[in-house]
Amino acid sequence: MTNDENHEATILFKHNYSSTAHIVVNQGGTSSGKTYAIEQVLFCLACETEKQVITVVGQDIPNLKAGALRDALAIYNNSETLRSAVKDYNKSERIFEFHNGSLIEFKSYDNGQDAKSGKRDYLFVNEANGVEWPIYTELALRTKKRIFIDYNPNTEFWVHDQLIGKPGVELIISDHRHNPFLDQHTRDKIEMLRDIDKELWKVYARGITGKITGLVLNNWFLCNEIPKDAALVAAGLDFGFTNDETGFIQIYRQNGELWVDELIYQTGLTNSDISAKMVEVGVSKTTPIVADSAEPKSIEDLRRLGWRITGAKKGPDSVKNSIDILRRFKINITRRSVNLRKELARYKWRVDQSGKVLNEPVDSWNHLIDPLRYVALNKLKINKLAAATSRLPHQVNAHGYTLDNLLSI
Repeated sequence: MTNDENHEATILFKHNYSSTAHIVVNQGGTSSGKTYAIEQVLFCLACETEKQVITVVGQDIPNLKAGALRDALAIYNNSETLRSAVKDYNKSERIFEFHNGSLIEFKSYDNGQDAKSGKRDYLFVNEANGVEWPIYTELALRTKKRIFIDYNPNTEFWVHDQLIGKPGVELIISDHRHNPFLDQHTRDKIEMLRDIDKELWKVYARGITGKITGLVLNNWFLCNEIPKDAALVAAGLDFGFTNDETGFIQIYRQNGELWVDELIYQTGLTNSDISAKMVEVGVSKTTPIVADSAEPKSIEDLRRLGWRITGAKKGPDSVKNSIDILRRFKINITRRSVNLRKELARYKWRVDQSGKVLNEPVDSWNHLIDPLRYVALNKLKINKLAAATSRLPHQVNAHGYTLDNLLSI
């Protein structure tokens, strides 16, 4: 398999492909291209040698579908050579089967016992800080040739305790500067974190292990689905287009708890596209929608298309007040709400240059959190919250080198 046809090979691809270590750890900031590069390597390995078994593992299937699997399909669809090498892609089983007998499978495991099934030649643990150590251990024991790992270094976890620095482990630290295909707006957005929060900047702009503390909402928990008898409160909508995602969620209540489901998270949507997308994902036109009031024209466009939509009434201290409302509930986030989960993991209070925590959140990566706030502020009245006030504790469930000196290669 060649690397010159629509494969956009980067320096990260080259170093992962040429590594001779048994375990290759990719610690990287956001948009560094580490997952894409590793999967390019996996496709090459599958093509080069017959009957290779390659397993890509994530925290859960929704995470894989939104990240690693989506990247794999993009790589596959953009290469005529690769399409000719693949015999079949089984969408339901998430398996690429090659003409030479190799296969790449995408899986998740509930526990270490579950991970004991099956052996493989290569293993890729995607977003490894969401995968438990016992699961990794069982998978690693059943991997013959090489293991690839990637993650954003929000804080130290088992990779730092058990692997980095040990014989046979290579650490590659990367960030968005190593991805030549990233647009300038996204680069600027990432670098702006330097002026907002140094810890976030360190993690997401430089790929350096951090200790992200002071999360705004830590009263959220994972759930598999919305209970059938939960009552719909409203939907929330945040408009985006070229560089920012349009975010749409639905919020439900049951037994004094909130249940939230992400339905849309996508750039490039016009108002008519948003309308069509809402129909596609099953939103009823009787659903009350609270949208960003800064977009009155878009709100009117959707209203004329038959949607029951209003602009959010914000007022003074609306951000703080909406957060205060949300913190009174136990919030259940569906497993498929991958982008909302990622936003919540980054949504923290701002810190000034002296290290003082400010009473306002970082205004970044919040295209699903903002519509959640709109609904809280406009549909969840304070005087109705006494029974729902939460008493939950504030909790949520070798050798290495950076690539900075390689940028000129």
